[in-house]
Amino acid sequence: MMKNVSSLPVAVIGAGPIGLAAAAHLAERDIPFIVFEAGPAVGHNLSSYRHVRLFSPWRFNSDHAAVRLLESEGWSAPDPDLLPTAGAVVDDYLVPISRHARIAPHLHVGTRVVGVSRVHHDKVKSVARDDAPFVLQTESSGRIREHRASAVIDATGTWSQPNPLGAHGLFAVGECESRTRIFYGMPDFAGALSERYRGLKVLVVGAGHSAIGNLIALADIADRSPTTRIAWALRRSDLRSVTGGGANDGLPARGALGMKLQKLIDDDRLEVHRGFFIDRIETSADGQLRIVADDSSLATIEGIDEIVVSTGSRPDLAMVRELRLRFDPLLESTDALAPLIDPNLHSCGTVKPHGHRELQHPEPGYYAIGAKSYGRAPNFLMATGYEQARSVVAALAGDLVAADDVQLELPETGVCSTDFQVDDAGRIADCCGGPATEPAMACCATDEAAKAEGESGCGCSSTSAARVTGDSTAPSLASVPLVVSIVAPLKNPVSLPGIKIVAASTSCCAPVKD
Repeated sequence: MMKNVSSLPVAVIGAGPIGLAAAAHLAERDIPFIVFEAGPAVGHNLSSYRHVRLFSPWRFNSDHAAVRLLESEGWSAPDPDLLPTAGAVVDDYLVPISRHARIAPHLHVGTRVVGVSRVHHDKVKSVARDDAPFVLQTESSGRIREHRASAVIDATGTWSQPNPLGAHGLFAVGECESRTRIFYGMPDFAGALSERYRGLKVLVVGAGHSAIGNLIALADIADRSPTTRIAWALRRSDLRSVTGGGANDGLPARGALGMKLQKLIDDDRLEVHRGFFIDRIETSADGQLRIVADDSSLATIEGIDEIVVSTGSRPDLAMVRELRLRFDPLLESTDALAPLIDPNLHSCGTVKPHGHRELQHPEPGYYAIGAKSYGRAPNFLMATGYEQARSVVAALAGDLVAADDVQLELPETGVCSTDFQVDDAGRIADCCGGPATEPAMACCATDEAAKAEGESGCGCSSTSAARVTGDSTAPSLASVPLVVSIVAPLKNPVSLPGIKIVAASTSCCAPVKD
């Protein structure tokens, strides 16, 4: 802790899985803390896609310190082999944490942090800066308040800051004006929003797993409502990197999604616009939207009623502009972390474990953890966020031995660890042996290949633990051992909640249709 301010609480911003994990570690070490959550309840970002089933089973969706707190009050963990929805993670895990006697008195929901600085110091002033407490301005019910803190753990994530659909990382001309007809993320097509899209022409923008999930979900609506039409705009020209390797894909979940998407394309159920960089959105005389590319040689996308944007997200840096922070110019992560997570070089599973040292900024005592720590890099897995929280809290406690001992234990299970095939309760279907499925979507490509030749299948390898020097995370994984779900590195990771595909850990970066 910084001298003269150790009696003040540590401020945790964000009460999602990573923020509440930090709170649990602070509670275990008897460090005073206060947690601010902008949403009306904990896990607000997860709740926005609560219909999405996560790709990792329950055993990989909790933090060790949080579980210890819960078990101290008689909490019973869900069946570790079930695949929860994002909503179940909120209801059955995050809400119980928030109600724990060690957490609840320090938690403030509906309280947005609008600015962070140092007491009596703007960004420019240096004299005695490191000895000054942090000051956080919060807004709740229209009222601004100030709080002082010894340190700040920023776990606000990136989900609430979706990337625009414009060609240049900026909002396209007309995008803001059309915002009532644009949904950013993953709509609940099968639930609350199913009627919104029925019988309309819907444009999906993006090329990641969330975009694919949206296309597949819209196709389900079109099955029931044939007047529903689907257009797809993506910046890539080559679809092979999007549809994946099918049954030969080392990532079975990606292969399964890719095969479903390829079938939609082959059946001419999608109006596909490749290499399409959106320049502007216009409203035609009949009230429908026209989507214009910045390449005038490409045909305009006509007759659009609704747009679903699945182009990733970015961190909100406005509230910390008075702090002395150093961001990598490419990713907006810390300088030290950037080379470890650069998506041009790394997939989810090739990211090395990292802790407080890689997360440090020139402003002592401020740490961004979780998805926000990765900036714009999409290869984040939740297990990394839990380990970040543990390391940072240990550093704030002065326990540098524990803080520097950053590691993850990943069971060595080959590619047969998880699969899209789940029963009504969310249990993972047995993926090995038995007849080959059509299309080939069982646990792994080699298992399917063996079945196709009349063999019983590859079987699933043992779960002997193997220390791995790499990991990352997404909307719901853990610092507990992670299932390995791949044979090859993830070449085109995306960072949206839900699907837990991995390359050396199980939770990757994108949601899959429930």
